[in-house]
Amino acid sequence: MRTVASYVFMSLLVFILPIACIDPEETTLSSTKTILLVEGTLTNLAEPQIIKLSQAQADRLTGQFTTVPVTKASVDIMVDSSQLITCHETLDGSYQLPGDFRGQVGHAYQLRFTLPDGTRYVSSQQVMPFVAPIDRITARFNPASLSLQQLNGYTAAHDIFIDSQDPGSERNYYRWEWKLWERQYWCHSCRQGVYSKYKVLPNVYRARDYFVTGTELYEDCFSPPAGKAGEEAPEVPKENWIYDYGCQTPCWQLIYGYDILVFDDQFTNGRPIIQQRVAQIPYYDNGPGLVDVRQLSLTADAYRYYKLFQEQTQHTGGLADTPPSALGGNVYQADQPQSRAVGYFSASAISLVHYWLDRKDTKGVSYGATGPVDTTRANGSYGSVSDGLFYALNARQPTLEPSPPYLGERQKAKVRLWPNADRPPLAPCLQSDRQTPFKPEGWKD
Repeated sequence: MRTVASYVFMSLLVFILPIACIDPEETTLSSTKTILLVEGTLTNLAEPQIIKLSQAQADRLTGQFTTVPVTKASVDIMVDSSQLITCHETLDGSYQLPGDFRGQVGHAYQLRFTLPDGTRYVSSQQVMPFVAPIDRITARFNPASLSLQQLNGYTAAHDIFIDSQDPGSERNYYRWEWKLWERQYWCHSCRQGVYSKYKVLPNVYRARDYFVTGTELYEDCFSPPAGKAGEEAPEVPKENWIYDYGCQTPCWQLIYGYDILVFDDQFTNGRPIIQQRVAQIPYYDNGPGLVDVRQLSLTADAYRYYKLFQEQTQHTGGLADTPPSALGGNVYQADQPQSRAVGYFSASAISLVHYWLDRKDTKGVSYGATGPVDTTRANGSYGSVSDGLFYALNARQPTLEPSPPYLGERQKAKVRLWPNADRPPLAPCLQSDRQTPFKPEGWKD
């Protein structure tokens, strides 16, 4: 299955290779150098405003890229050439503005940062444009929406359309993004191990069959080495396995759209934007979902940048359609403007709409239902609704840790913990950019 993560990574490969060179002949040489990646869009919404810095480098033998976050950089935003606002590193490579910061239409913003080695970068100044509001959203099930390559030949999805009134007083540029929220019933997976709520005591065993846990909270996978750690220790199989654990509390999965979709009102200035398709939401599962649709304003330069990115990553004409050097971003070294980072710093006003996708108009089977189903597994507290989404995300069905008592021919867990009254346990829903324990605004129970 082509996962969301792999889709982004493939886009990164197509994106980085042309930008990293001055002309097409230098692609191979430049692709082995370290490339600085910058990601950041300031908005007018009450949401975290984050700048992300990372570095990418291709392996000289395989050509495969790996990325690592850039930590301990000094990152600032200059507002209207007069006010300097400092960002704080909240996660490795993620630099967040103060919680009360909101971008404002008509104000100018410039990104400035210094890497740990002292290299200084700045962006071009970005004036946040006005954005027209989304007036209406509709969804239509389309059994042939997706490309054959996206989900291994599975093509069913909901096409999402918006209506909006384009202002006639000025040239406007738009970009659309979407994010899907789905209920998630599985919160942790353990390979070659089992999930433990409490820390396993070192060198403490029971009946040569159990590892013994203490009272210190652990909440993670316990994966002992294969074999026996000692005469009294349990035998750990030398084989591959994975166990999946349900969620302690309600949990929501976040799935992002990564297609670049931009629009220029040059030929439609002042006229209504009617039935503009802005998203294709794969039919992952039968259950309903919540779609966040964002309509962003762009400056003319930002539009040209994203338009070229769209053409080089999503069209089928190939990279030769547009000169590779045209994709340089707007972030460059302060003392060497010709040395540019990959990425674009922008400031966009946003119209956000939460759309409830009930999926009542679907036909046929969901993508999650195309996977094999373990008919021997009894329905439990985890529920069967989650299986479709789980398969869509993992390309396999969930595997439960066998529960005690381990008597007779009952299957045993590969690794067994004592006490075992709560086996298998449920895992917490941890906050991340992929899942959240907090019910999203607009979710209908």
